[in-house]
Formats: sequence, C-alpha cells, structure tokens
Amino acid sequence: MRTDSFQQILEDLNSSSADVEASALISNDGLMIASALPTGVDEDRVGAMSAALLSLGDRAGRELARGSIDRIMIQGEMGYVIMTSSGDEAVLTIMAKPNAKLGLIFLDIKRASEALAKLI
Repeated sequence: MRTDSFQQILEDLNSSSADVEASALISNDGLMIASALPTGVDEDRVGAMSAALLSLGDRAGRELARGSIDRIMIQGEMGYVIMTSSGDEAVLTIMAKPNAKLGLIFLDIKRASEALAKLI
C-alpha cells in the first residue's frame, strides 16, 4: 500500500511540470523504493549514483564548513539531475530538461520530498 502512495507522489511530481522528465525514491544505501523513470533508464544505476552523490555532498558540506546540504544538482547539456534527502532514510532524485524553470521545480521537489518522508 505504501508503495502505491510513493508511486503516486512521484507520478504527481512528474506531471506537475513539463520540465520534470523522471523521478525516483531511493534508500540511502542505493536501493530503489519507487520510480517514475523513462524506459531504458537503469534503476540500479540511478539508485547507486544518487545515494553515493548525496552522501558525498553531505560530507563535503560538513568538511568544508557549509553546513547541512539542501540538494545536489548536476547540470549537463541534456538537462539537470537534482537530488535531495527525503527524511533520514531516502533520497529523492529527479531529472529535468535543460531549459527547466528551477525555482518552480525546487518548490515541487520540496513538497514531494516532505510528503514522501511522512510515508517512510
């Protein structure tokens, strides 16, 4: 039942903006909890990389005296990958188009992350 709720939140996030192409909820150890990823995207790879990057970003924030991090964002020529914690046990990862309106996406991510954290 919770899995259906996770899935619905991710699908709502994807449909909230035409700029959001994919989303996934991943445990801190890199295991996929739920996803709304396009065909051909390797869920295991997305999970492992998201958990590793968020962990590394968190450590960099502490080591470089920047405090706790809000998000990790990668910008490439084909778009963005944005990762944020969803509670203490999971990572929310989204993929967005290169011309995405980031302010609106950050707001949608925050809302989805809070909703997912309540279910975990």
